[in-house]
Amino acid sequence: MKHDVAVVGEIYIDHVFIGLSGWPQPGEEAFARQYYREIGGGAANTACALGRLGRTVNLIGVIGAIDATWFEQRLAEFGVASDGIRTTDGDTGVTACISLMGDRSFFSYLGENEKLIDILRSDSVLSSLTCARHVHFAMPLDHEVAKELLPRLRNAGCTTSLDVGFQSGWFTSSSAVNTYRATDYFLPNEKEARLIAGGDTSVYLAFARENRLSRAVIKLGSRGAVMQVDDRVYEAVSPTVEVVDTTGAGDAFDAGFIDALLDHADPEDCLRRACICGALSTRKAGALGALPRREELMEMYELTYTS
Repeated sequence: MKHDVAVVGEIYIDHVFIGLSGWPQPGEEAFARQYYREIGGGAANTACALGRLGRTVNLIGVIGAIDATWFEQRLAEFGVASDGIRTTDGDTGVTACISLMGDRSFFSYLGENEKLIDILRSDSVLSSLTCARHVHFAMPLDHEVAKELLPRLRNAGCTTSLDVGFQSGWFTSSSAVNTYRATDYFLPNEKEARLIAGGDTSVYLAFARENRLSRAVIKLGSRGAVMQVDDRVYEAVSPTVEVVDTTGAGDAFDAGFIDALLDHADPEDCLRRACICGALSTRKAGALGALPRREELMEMYELTYTS
């Protein structure tokens, strides 16, 4: 295998606005105390988090050629390979991240991300994906593409995970259950799980059993996470940190979870390492500034779970 992980998904330039006192009403203006420009999108965030933990990572997506040098240089700072990124004459996707205390909202423009599904149908991308031990999809994976792609990855010996993000149309489509059933690890947050199953954590876990999802994970933010493996439920609490910005916390959670999977960790350990990565990522502005290195991860693990 050439890489530990291939991360596939939408790539953006993030414009992060932090410290607004409240949401402006129509016709009003609100001022942020901080502003941060960074590469972004769930795929880039998770790839960089894995790279910071020392994993070899290939990021696969589409951006505008005018931004290619900046992306390549920034990704290299995290040890992430960019040879899987396609460039075009179009515009890179853009997201404005509005971070309020304890929550955030996003306004996005897809840009060249609209071409990602077509790229996933190419044999060259499949070949690139099968060079990784694990493939993580940070995107609303097209159901028809998933039907063809996921079994081929499994046959090649790759494990897979999926974090769709808040995509209500994707979750409520009739084919969605077949896609996350075919994925080894489906990683929704609490709001997304409620959208899928129509209720709280216990309702979602019941839904997972009924629909034969052998490994059901729910991200609960500051309250930790839950994972159901067959009929057994595992839980983990999140460490307490001083939160500056929650942008990308769920993506960092995904990285910690995948990192543990690569070590063949048990479900509880996967959740704990995921919760630590998610929590530590919130200590600075933007999704990448506070991503933990392995030494920080293990130190916090000792403090939180064994002391």
